[in-house]
Amino acid sequence: MGRAHEVRAASMAKTAAMKSSKYAKWGKEIFQAAKAGVPDPEMNQGLKRTIERAKKDQCPADVIKRAIEKAKGVNSGATREKVYEGMGPGNVAVIVECLTDNDNRTFTEVRTAFNKTGGNIGQAVSYLFSRKAQFVFEGMTEDEAMEALMNAEKDFEDLSTDEDGFVQILADPSDFEDIKNALLEAKPELEFETCSVENIPSSYVDLDEDHEAKFRRLLSLLREYDDVSEIYHNANIDEDEDEE
Repeated sequence: MGRAHEVRAASMAKTAAMKSSKYAKWGKEIFQAAKAGVPDPEMNQGLKRTIERAKKDQCPADVIKRAIEKAKGVNSGATREKVYEGMGPGNVAVIVECLTDNDNRTFTEVRTAFNKTGGNIGQAVSYLFSRKAQFVFEGMTEDEAMEALMNAEKDFEDLSTDEDGFVQILADPSDFEDIKNALLEAKPELEFETCSVENIPSSYVDLDEDHEAKFRRLLSLLREYDDVSEIYHNANIDEDEDEE
């Protein structure tokens, strides 16, 4: 069909991958908001606001519905949260968070991904991370964010601006909803690049070319599994390259 067709096909595939990544991000954010309270937007203002922002970003209704239903499953016990730790290629610490209704299936899938890439599941690595509420956004300056949190009398651990102009806030996980609501009350149209409770590495590991290729393969395999909801690691790599 010619080079032009190949270029169009590649462009369409890249666009689809970007949309899939964006929708997955919204799905996780909606799930977390629903799990943090009642999985009903009429009774959970944090969830309602998240859904409104997702719709504004053209997130499909079925993605929103699945995220809420998944949160209902967790709250009812139908679906369980499982966390696996291990060392990936190049001695990269990896934490894999999953939502599953079948522990054996999920463990087998995660173990297979580690085995195929030379990793070692089952090695404790959580001590290399700190659990933090993390917010990354633009559209509000550092001073404006500081003022919003001070007016709401909300504590935080760190507030800074990165080289791209994004404001970042780190706080105790227990303050997640309060800080999120304080920021949105100050600026309702604020859109977050990151708005979740994360495992933040205390340090990062540099990889040579061979280990980086193997580690990217591990990430790719883990992301193929529906049960995997989040992956944390301390590899010093640019993950945006995986979406290109």
